[in-house]
Amino acid sequence: MTLDDLRKLDPKRIGSWPLAPKFGALGIVLALAVGGAYWFDWQNQIDLIQAEKAKEDQLRTTFIDKKKQALELPAYRKQLDDIEKQFGALLKQLPGKSEMDALLTDINQAGLGRGLQFELFKPAGQEAMKDFYAELPISIKISGTYHDIGAFASDIGKLSRIVTLNDVSLGAQKEGTLVLDATARTFRYLDEDELAQQRRAAAKDKKGAKK
Repeated sequence: MTLDDLRKLDPKRIGSWPLAPKFGALGIVLALAVGGAYWFDWQNQIDLIQAEKAKEDQLRTTFIDKKKQALELPAYRKQLDDIEKQFGALLKQLPGKSEMDALLTDINQAGLGRGLQFELFKPAGQEAMKDFYAELPISIKISGTYHDIGAFASDIGKLSRIVTLNDVSLGAQKEGTLVLDATARTFRYLDEDELAQQRRAAAKDKKGAKK
């Protein structure tokens, strides 16, 4: 069919057209209908479906994460229980306020037991309050042989309570005798009244920071 034949077709008498033009016109109508439906309706529906699919993927990922956390919860609880036990064991190494005198006596006895002479043994300032414990520095100055001083330092490390030697200075005094200057730091846990005071102070500082 030529272009002249197509021009001769009467749009009002489509039923009398040959098959080829009929199918062509039908294809054009269908294309216009599909295009119009997509532009005015389907496009919004497709966007909505894609948004819902993205939401579904996000929910699925969240569900998998929550399920994984739920499966790992017993392990986390056991880990927390182990940490609490370890913390409790460490806390037992800190004396209470009433036990500090006994601890200081143990440090003194550790030196005397090694034949050392104490030239200085006194607190070096006030206790430093921390979150749940207090730290007390003690200035010590002892004299003795190198072997005895080394044994004293080892004995301090073996005490049932935590004691550390800091700012250590070792010098010769006379033949065969050395002098040890150091700061022994002892620690104790805070009692309930002190912890309550710490919490009140922290709350007051937080309140003041907000103003």
